[in-house]
Amino acid sequence: MDDAGGGGSSWPYVKKPQPHQLARSLTYHHPYQGQGRRLQPARRQQQQLPDARIPHPAVVFYTTSLRGVRRTFTDCSAVRAVLRGFRVAVAVDERDVSMDAALRRELQGLLAARGRGFSLPQLFVGGRLVGGADEVRQLHEAGELRRVLQGAAGQDPAFVCGACGGVRFVPCPACAGSRKVFVEEEGHNSRCGDCNENGLK
Repeated sequence: MDDAGGGGSSWPYVKKPQPHQLARSLTYHHPYQGQGRRLQPARRQQQQLPDARIPHPAVVFYTTSLRGVRRTFTDCSAVRAVLRGFRVAVAVDERDVSMDAALRRELQGLLAARGRGFSLPQLFVGGRLVGGADEVRQLHEAGELRRVLQGAAGQDPAFVCGACGGVRFVPCPACAGSRKVFVEEEGHNSRCGDCNENGLK
């Protein structure tokens, strides 16, 4: 994004004066499990009511939990810290490409369509590419990241997914993570079709 303005502050742990506060703040989460409390819109002003006809822009954060490349892991952690640090936080769909190859292919396709090579982390808001760690840092230090995230859904800070505990994936219940299931009709083991390459679902 190219709409960052001037200004300066330390990265990534920055707290700026807020023009308003909500009675209950919202928080970063992993939404795919479909459990927990219903998402509520993060509103710019407390008295405003959300328009149900207007969808809230999804905030999607592609990252990795692997530490093989220290700079990449550090950049992912820095962007995550910024997203979690907002007082009126937004709901973030974090997609760990190291946990599922399909997510990696998904990101590769999104970046290729925009003429960009594969790199991590990457942040999308409402289907629009915000960028990687450098772009997010520049927006944050200029005070523009909050505007970019305006209108995104948020969630109660006490929310913890009852199924995955916040890591989004669980061992496949069909094969217990072994990636193999016994087919009685054929009398032998077969590749489980319910999980990914890591035995997760």
